[in-house]
Order: sequence, then C-alpha cells, then structure tokens
Amino acid sequence: MARLKEKYMDEIRPELMKKLSYKNINQVPKLMKIVVNSGVGDAIGDHKKLESVASELQQITGQKPSIRRAKKSISNFKLREGMPIGVAVTLRRAMMYEFFDRLVNIAIPRIRDFRGIPSKSFDGRGNFTLGITEQIIFPEIDYDKVDKIRGMNVTLITSAKTDSEAFELLKLFGMPFKKQ
Repeated sequence: MARLKEKYMDEIRPELMKKLSYKNINQVPKLMKIVVNSGVGDAIGDHKKLESVASELQQITGQKPSIRRAKKSISNFKLREGMPIGVAVTLRRAMMYEFFDRLVNIAIPRIRDFRGIPSKSFDGRGNFTLGITEQIIFPEIDYDKVDKIRGMNVTLITSAKTDSEAFELLKLFGMPFKKQ
C-alpha cells in the first residue's frame, strides 16, 4: 500500500472525522483522482514536440498520457478541429498516491523561490488546481534532454463538498500552503 494511503487511513481520516464532526466514515473527504495535463501549442507545426511532452509526462507520472485533440477550428491559430494540441494523464488509486507523495515531498520544494502554494485555486466544489511552470522540478526528467521548458496543470479531485473541507484534507496530506 502507498505510504500516503496508509497515512490517510491511520491518521488523516480519524482526524478529519473529529474536526468536521462526521458520524459516518464514508462522509470523510478523500482524494478521488489526479489529472495532469499539458497543452502543447507548438504541436500544430511539429508533431515531435507533442511526442516529447508525452514522453516527459509519462516519465513523471508513470502512466501513458492520452493525446487531447482540438474541439473547434480556430483560423487565427491555424488550428483545425481534431488536431492534437495537448496530453493528459488521469491517475487513480495507488499510482495517484505515489505521484501525490512525490509532488508534495520532492517536486514542490524544488521550485525556485518557493514561498508556499496559494490556497485560492479551489473551484468551489472541493477540487484544487495547481499550475506548475517548469517540468524540470521532477527528478525523473533529465535536464539535458529537455528541448523546452513547459508547464502543466495538476488537478486534485476530492470527494469534499466544500473548499474548506478539501483545504483541510490537503493540508493534512502535507500540501505546503501559504500562511494567511
């Protein structure tokens, strides 16, 4: 079992039950899935850039990404409907906990001039989106083989009903939020 899942079962879930005064253990919010996606606007002219981003995302997450295609044609960007423009990975269960552990404990502290994650990125339904500007903060990426510094979005989907419940859950998991 993943280290963070054990921590959730043994420490976080009982503490959240007490803090949020739930009577049933199934009411306690939990991490459902993590979606990591990266848009590749350069892929319109060169498909090899999309392949390199996909391979980097596969190294980071440990799972093969799916290629996302354009839903609409936009003439100003020379974009046609159905052209590949991004990659995304949806992580669940053990791989989700392993990735989240590496994200919180290894990758986020490697961000330059890091002062904490702003807690304003909740969507109102208990989900949190984190924008990462450089893929090189992950130790799996070889800095010499990177052709261009690219960013990605990491969305943490929880079963929490409100943002405050999700905030408490992520804080107990060790997410380094900024001090208010």
